[in-house]
Amino acid sequence: MRDFTAVRRVVVKIGTNVLTEGDHIDREYIRSMAMQIKGLRDAGTEVCLVSSGAIGLGAHELGIHGRVQDVVLRQACAAVGQPLLMQVYRDIFRENGISIGQVLVTREAFDNRNSYVRLRNAVERLLDLEVLPIFNENDSVATAEIGTAFGDNDQLSAQVASGIDAGLLVLLSDTDAYYDRDPRRHPDAAPLDSVEAVTLEMVESAGHAGSSRGTGGMRTKLKAIQIAADGGCRVVLAHGREGDVLSRILKGERVGTVFAARRNLKNRSRWLLHSAPRGQIIVDDGAVEAIKRHNSLLVTGVVTVEGNFDSGDVVMVNDVAKLVSAFSSRELALLIGRHSSEIPSILGHDVDRRFIARPEEIVFFE
Repeated sequence: MRDFTAVRRVVVKIGTNVLTEGDHIDREYIRSMAMQIKGLRDAGTEVCLVSSGAIGLGAHELGIHGRVQDVVLRQACAAVGQPLLMQVYRDIFRENGISIGQVLVTREAFDNRNSYVRLRNAVERLLDLEVLPIFNENDSVATAEIGTAFGDNDQLSAQVASGIDAGLLVLLSDTDAYYDRDPRRHPDAAPLDSVEAVTLEMVESAGHAGSSRGTGGMRTKLKAIQIAADGGCRVVLAHGREGDVLSRILKGERVGTVFAARRNLKNRSRWLLHSAPRGQIIVDDGAVEAIKRHNSLLVTGVVTVEGNFDSGDVVMVNDVAKLVSAFSSRELALLIGRHSSEIPSILGHDVDRRFIARPEEIVFFE
């Protein structure tokens, strides 16, 4: 499971607690990361970086201590801290001959298919130009209240890894491994070298954020690992302060915990699976069985429609699958209980659109 010789693209996520020392960014740590990333690039491995730290750096600049809870204040701290963070990266990585590019994203950029494809293409071009993309959530505009925030960079890094077809995601944290039990409550807890699959029980028993600066916790890391694993991407969780940690991981040394990949879904199916649905379509049992047999979903199977969505949006189907709907919620509501032959006259379209989604536009949960 630790043979990474075939990996050609790596996403590295650095947590706030690793990146900082006290209340300031640890420049020497970033310098060591720059040298390690240069080594990976020189060996032919493409690297993308996901970096936390903007809010904390902004809070320090503004003289604010402790966890910043207020949403608007977090946005303000991010606005102050993000350019400072990128300046540190630019100065230090330039010492190693590496140009960087800032990529600020929100959840919405991954949920919308067009913006997702444009983002993917932009990252590919940066890599072609030998520029190191550095991702962070655009905290100045993204908020959980309006559904545009990831809430933590663990899941952002997994979405990036999935979107660019990375072979390995490295989560550098202040945790040295995944343990069989919570080591904060069980002194005899043992670190695991490898995990075949993240289970629901593991996620439910995991703790939340454990520091005043970081927003992640083991639960967010496990959810991120599930996202990456769906794309055939292995994940290594390791302590970011381990000496020469990236180089050692890529060499196959037993550093941290390695999580196996699961099903290797196609990129479009991965996007569909992990996009936030805009609504829900409830269909009858016959329709569910039909799509389970990889048939198209017909309008005639719809029982009710929930939410407000447009044609081309991602929606849930009976809590068992997601699909890209060919109809808006308003259109589907008009078609419930009607025969497919009536669709053109009801909607005023010349083309008979009987299918809500073809099999390739449907993905089931495991």
